[in-house]
Amino acid sequence: MKTIARIARPVTILTILLMAVVPSCAQVNYLASFDKKPIHYGIQLGYTQSKFEDAYTMDDEVRQSLQGTSSYYTPGFHLAVIVDFRLGNYFNFRVLPGLTLINRTFNYNWTAAYMSAHPGADEKRNVESVYGEIPFDFKFRAFRYRNFRPYLTAGASYGFDFASLRNNKNNNDQSIIRLNTNDFRYTTGIGFDFYMRYVKFAIEFKMSFGLSNLKIEDDDLYTRSVDFINTRTFMLGFTFEG
Repeated sequence: MKTIARIARPVTILTILLMAVVPSCAQVNYLASFDKKPIHYGIQLGYTQSKFEDAYTMDDEVRQSLQGTSSYYTPGFHLAVIVDFRLGNYFNFRVLPGLTLINRTFNYNWTAAYMSAHPGADEKRNVESVYGEIPFDFKFRAFRYRNFRPYLTAGASYGFDFASLRNNKNNNDQSIIRLNTNDFRYTTGIGFDFYMRYVKFAIEFKMSFGLSNLKIEDDDLYTRSVDFINTRTFMLGFTFEG
């Protein structure tokens, strides 16, 4: 419930803003020929919430010490450049190269016996990442109503983690969780275009679902606690196109 409330809060605020913006923009049709451009550019700023999706291990030895793992959404930031190609009256193809800064966590629920024997065991581990990303989106646009036009997106994304500690061989103290640098995801979203006097502004809600197993085998309980790791991310994006 806390996760739902955390995501719903900015959505509620933006809904109120949408209700205020639409009437004010409805008197004059701005940028009437904007959608006829064969190609245009823009930028996207995003607020993200990311967490790990994992499968609790089937290793009986680990299960004797650990009752389970969990991960909760934590905030991040996204910045991208938009290159938009017109495919027709209702379809566009977009490339959005950019950077995403995220911090994901693992929470460990150790057994009472293990905590008694190892009082210094970590109950939480943070994993910070800086992803260079190349997403590809197909954008389906509905009919334009004055200065408002909703749309749907679907696509895929490749990310490379510049902050990955994959090659760190000195993990004798088991103080880090190493993850693979390459991540592939599929994405889906919904957005709302607003045609202003000089630019087109959009608010976009997008979910991305990791397809790659990010786990690197390490002989410690923190890593052995799960059989696979991938990422799930929610993004609230703001785009400006001209």
